[in-house]
Amino acid sequence: MLNAHPLFHNITCTYMDGRLLLLTILLIMTMNSHINLITPRICTVSALRFDGSTAGANIKHTQPSKTAVLNLSPNKKNDETSKISSSLQEFKKKYSHQPLFIQAVEEMASSLNPLFQHPTKGSYYKKAFLVLLEPERIISFRVPWVDDNGKLHINKGYRVEFSSALGPFKGGLRFHPSVDESVLKFLAFEQIFKNALTGLPLGGGKGGSDFDPKGKSNNEIMRFCESFMIELYRYLHPSTDVPAGDIGVGGGELGFLYGQYKRLTNRHGEGVLTGKPISINGSHFRPEATGYGLIYIAKLAIEDKKKATLNGSRCAISGSGNVAQYAADKLIEFGAKVITMSDSNGVLVFPNGMTKDDWKEIIKAKQIQRQRLSDIQDKVSGYYVKNKSPWTLPFDIKYDYAFPCATQNEIDENGASLLIKERNVCGIFEGANLPIDLSGQSIIR
Repeated sequence: MLNAHPLFHNITCTYMDGRLLLLTILLIMTMNSHINLITPRICTVSALRFDGSTAGANIKHTQPSKTAVLNLSPNKKNDETSKISSSLQEFKKKYSHQPLFIQAVEEMASSLNPLFQHPTKGSYYKKAFLVLLEPERIISFRVPWVDDNGKLHINKGYRVEFSSALGPFKGGLRFHPSVDESVLKFLAFEQIFKNALTGLPLGGGKGGSDFDPKGKSNNEIMRFCESFMIELYRYLHPSTDVPAGDIGVGGGELGFLYGQYKRLTNRHGEGVLTGKPISINGSHFRPEATGYGLIYIAKLAIEDKKKATLNGSRCAISGSGNVAQYAADKLIEFGAKVITMSDSNGVLVFPNGMTKDDWKEIIKAKQIQRQRLSDIQDKVSGYYVKNKSPWTLPFDIKYDYAFPCATQNEIDENGASLLIKERNVCGIFEGANLPIDLSGQSIIR
């Protein structure tokens, strides 16, 4: 363990075959008297305002102060920053067709900039970071499947095995029309750091397909999952690669995938997929873990920096998948009022806060019946707004904290500006991967 800079703790360096493969920053904090910025997705807190007040009911809002970010233009005054900037320019040119991957790398480079400027180890850290930018392996394959009408469809499947320096590749499978190599590379890259943060011997990876489960029958999803696993299974092993779920891949899909893996390998009980149902050796509390973790860290940050509690606060959540569902559950438990949940078609608004019965209806719709939120608007206490997100609702819908839990880049520059300057939110807590784009992050900083 190294302690190279007072702002950075638990820096782990791993070597394999004499080569530096991974430099993982486990906790990075930059704080001043007005704003607490924690590296996005590593600690899930994007921004939190605080003024030292002890009451949560009357919150004073201050403009966020600026924090250091990486300037990608070479600077003669700082040799190490110039070197990493030059290298990233080459990287951006090489992968100009993969904008999301570039965004994830730029964001991480910005967070690690103080390390690159270290007087004795800056060059060492820079080389380690640049080694990380190329995945160890990318697997792509076709996935043929037949719908209920007997029509043949072809989708593309992927597995990006990014880094196994700390352990087997670990990361979810995403089934969504937006999935391509750029999306999965950015997710797998960030997964390296998230997994390292746990302290467990886990590498980073991500996979999935451009298959869209929306509107598909259970039999169609089962046939697709079985075909997908026919190609993927040969790359999986508890000591090699262990996928999990993500958008479009819940307990049911993981059950289909695991059943096909068992059929192909004639082996039962291997830990090659996490997030499986309890009935097939899944882990207790796994579905709740991410959403609950998001709210626990939000609670700690608010108590520490605002000297306030979540009780009585108004919280907007985007998304209605696994993370959003259990973030809402824990917020209700802590006495907060959940004002919104959303999907790609619109948003449910609960002016007086979501009730536990409302939450149960959403769980039933999403986990069992595969329904849209618009399908249950008559079964909950709130109302439905079509073609909106929590971040684009009218300003008369008030909330104190924002919890983006839907997907990448859901908050852009305009959305961030509205949150900070118009809505005067007190904190933004990220449950999704890369939910705020770089222009939005600049507004927050």
